[in-house]
Amino acid sequence: MHSKLTFTVTHRGFSSIFGLFQKFEATITSSKSDFSDAVFTLSADITSVNTEVKMRDDDLRSANFFDVAKYPNMTFKSTSISNTTGMKDRFKITGDLTMHGITKTVTMDVWFRGTMEDAMSKKTKAGFQLKGMINRADFNVGPPDPFDISTDVMITADGEFFKQ
Repeated sequence: MHSKLTFTVTHRGFSSIFGLFQKFEATITSSKSDFSDAVFTLSADITSVNTEVKMRDDDLRSANFFDVAKYPNMTFKSTSISNTTGMKDRFKITGDLTMHGITKTVTMDVWFRGTMEDAMSKKTKAGFQLKGMINRADFNVGPPDPFDISTDVMITADGEFFKQ
């Protein structure tokens, strides 16, 4: 309910197009309270892409872009996390992103927003934001010409995670 996986691309160099994946799952596994050893995993159902424009969403699902008939999921699993900023709540996370049948190593920024007790469940929860830029052409998603749609795609994942 308080989590979202979004993306932003630039259209013809001067306007942003926003979208999201409505179905996804994410987990964080850590043995340390500061999450300095955290492992992040994410799986998104690409068929749930939503840009609020049906014609564009249908095109994104087609073989022109994601080809969801062949590649219905996107996954990410971190392989390392480091604090290179000197700030206790900011990390760089590196991991394997698989999309469109291609796996590449990517590095993203993670902002650890803290922990608190959830008022309703009385369970501890932690808040995170993951943000980074990927090149869609590295994954053969969409046309290679960046004129209409930028090859740079900003990925943002916001989430609240309950301690298990």
